[in-house]
Amino acid sequence: MELTQLEVQACQPLPLNVNGFNPHTQIPFGLQVDHIQSAMQEFLDFLGFVNTSLLSKQIPRLESFLMPANFSSMVGEFMNAAIPKYCPTIVKNNYHNGHPDLIPAGMFAGDAVQHDTVGIEVKGSRHKSGWQGHNAEACWLMVFVFDSNTSRDALTNIPPRPFRFVGVYGAQLEKEDWNFSGRSETSRRTITASVTRSGFNKMNSNWIYRDDV
Repeated sequence: MELTQLEVQACQPLPLNVNGFNPHTQIPFGLQVDHIQSAMQEFLDFLGFVNTSLLSKQIPRLESFLMPANFSSMVGEFMNAAIPKYCPTIVKNNYHNGHPDLIPAGMFAGDAVQHDTVGIEVKGSRHKSGWQGHNAEACWLMVFVFDSNTSRDALTNIPPRPFRFVGVYGAQLEKEDWNFSGRSETSRRTITASVTRSGFNKMNSNWIYRDDV
C-alpha cells in the first residue's frame, strides 16, 4: 500500500467500540456514560472533518504537526467543551485556567471558580498510566487515553495510522494518589505531579471505556 493511501485512510479516526462502555462505572454530578460517548463521537467527527480538509490542501493531519503535548491538550479541551452539551448538570469552568475543568451547573457565580475540589478535571493522554498534572491535589480526575501519530513519527519512519480512543478512566483522587516531581536548578521542564499506582488502581477499577472489551 502506498504511503499516500495510508495517509488518506489515517484521516478518518477509528470508530468507537460501542460495547466498550462500562454501564457500572460511577461518575459524579449527573454525568452519564452516554454523555461521554456522545462527546467522544463528536471529537471523532471533528478530527475526521479537519484532517480530510487539511489533506485536500496537502497539509499534514493535526496530530502529525502539533507538538504531542499540545495535541493531548486539545483532546482534553474539546471534551471540556463537548461534554456539557450533552449533560445539563455540569458546565465548563469559565474561570481562565480554573480548576477543575468541569463544575456543577449553577454552583458558582457565573459558573466560574479559580480553584475548588468540587468538579471534574479532564485530561487527554497517549499514555495508559502515569498521567500527569501540574499540582498534587484532591480531585475527580477523568483521562481520555488515545493512540495516534505524533509530530516525531515522520523522523523515525513510523507510518500513518488513524486516531483512536483507547480508554477512558476516572475516579476521585486524594493528594496521596499523586507523586510530586520537582526539577533541578538547570532543568527547564515544567514542574508536574504524576498519578501513583494507588491512583491508577482507583481509576482503572472504575474504567469508563476500553477499546479492548
